[in-house]
Order: sequence, then structure tokens, then C-alpha cells
Amino acid sequence: MGFLEKLERKIGRYAIKNLMMYLTVLYSIGFAISLINIEIYYNYLSLDIPKILSGQVWRILTWTLYAPDQSIFFGAIMLYLYYNLGSNLERVWGSFRFNLYMFMGYFLLIVGAFVLYAIYGDLVSYYPLTPDSLNMSIFLAFAVTYPEMSFYVYFVLPIKAKYLAFVYLLIEVYSFIIGGVITKASIGLSLLNFVIFYLLTRNWYRISPKNVARQVKFKKAAKIRPAGESIHKCAVCGRTEKDDDTLEFRFCSKCKGNLEYCSDHLYTHIHVE
Repeated sequence: MGFLEKLERKIGRYAIKNLMMYLTVLYSIGFAISLINIEIYYNYLSLDIPKILSGQVWRILTWTLYAPDQSIFFGAIMLYLYYNLGSNLERVWGSFRFNLYMFMGYFLLIVGAFVLYAIYGDLVSYYPLTPDSLNMSIFLAFAVTYPEMSFYVYFVLPIKAKYLAFVYLLIEVYSFIIGGVITKASIGLSLLNFVIFYLLTRNWYRISPKNVARQVKFKKAAKIRPAGESIHKCAVCGRTEKDDDTLEFRFCSKCKGNLEYCSDHLYTHIHVE
């Protein structure tokens, strides 16, 4: 069992269900505020570290209200897109992992803001970090999860998610290169969040040396197997795929000798030392 699986067993029950619905409500509030006067956000709600240190601690939460677009039409589209992408990711990943992805991203940006303040001082008050790049990284995570999904650009041109993600990465890299230190931090930390999450959730056993060696040995054995002989055989009951084509077989990593077991005995057999 991996680290995330253990963590989810311990604290997974505390994950917020339908998190994207609540975030969309917050974005909608921020969008409404931006339509009234965007300065309200910067004066009272943004991630302004000096003001946080002076007592305005609510900014640690309210900075997430940032609305990237003040156009009603495009703003509404972005809110709809955020909600659908996030909801689908939560449905596939589970509430715990989607919570982890979003909150880890917010945490990295908050820590980054304090580090920037320690280095550059009041500069971060004039150009505070926003969650814009983190919100866009939701699409990047969606594209990795659903690479073949098609989006209709301008409601007409169908383009697969993996190609749009590539274009998005090019834009982010270009913005990172030409942007100032705040832009670099916002983009860099958001992409770092994606990379960390990807590394934590990747199935490393599949590419581990032990599993690769096991696959090579299996392929060699399959080549010299006489015609008509079964491929799989349970070390407990002796059944093969010829006895029941619905049976699934797995090797046990704790047993010596690369023994294979059917699904009925994989977790109930006595390990061979």
C-alpha cells in the first residue's frame, strides 16, 4: 500500500465532498466583486503579506476569490469550465485526492508569497500572488486523466485535451520566461503542485525493477511453453484460465519462486518463504 493510500485511510473521511461546487461559489462571489470594483479585492481580500502580518489574517482565505476575467460572458464560461473539470476529476480521483491537489496548491502559493515577501519586501503588496495559474492547472490535470477527450474551441473546432494541454504548457512556459518574479512564482508553484501530485499518485510498482524483471521472465516462459498448455495456473487450487475464462491471476510479491494465484486465493494463501 502506497503513502497516499495509507494517508487516505487515516484522514480520508475528513475530505470535503463536492469541493469544486464550493470553490465555484467562491469564484462566483469573487467574480461579482470584480464586476463592482476589482480594487475591492486588492484592498481587502488579496494575499497581501504585510497586511496579513499586521492582523488581517482573513486574507489567507479570501485571496482565493480572485476572478481572472471581468467579462460576464467569458467569466461565466470559465466558471462553468472550472466546475465541470474539477467535478470530473473528483469523480475519478476521489474526494480525498482532489482535496489534496487543490489544498496543496493553495498551500504552496501561500508559502511562496511569504518567501517572496522575505526576499523582495513590499513588492508583493503591489503584485500579490493569485490562484489563477492553479485554477488553470486543473485543466492540465484533466488532460492527463482524459487525454482523448475533445473540447470544441469557439464551439466549433474539436481538439483533444492532450493537444490543448500542450498549447497551455507552451503559453505558461512563455509567460514564465518573460514575466516578472511574481508571475514566475505563480506559474512555477502551480506547475510544481501538479508535478508533485503526479509523482505521488503514479503507480511506481508497474515500472519497478522487480516487476519489470518478473514481466521479462514471464514473456520468456510464454515463448517456450508447448502449444495448448495453459498460461496461468493457481498454486493453491491448480485452476487455469482454461477451467474458467473469467478467472484473474496475479503473482504474489511476498512468495518465493514467482508463484501465481487466482483471485480466490491471492489474499488467502500462505506465503511461501
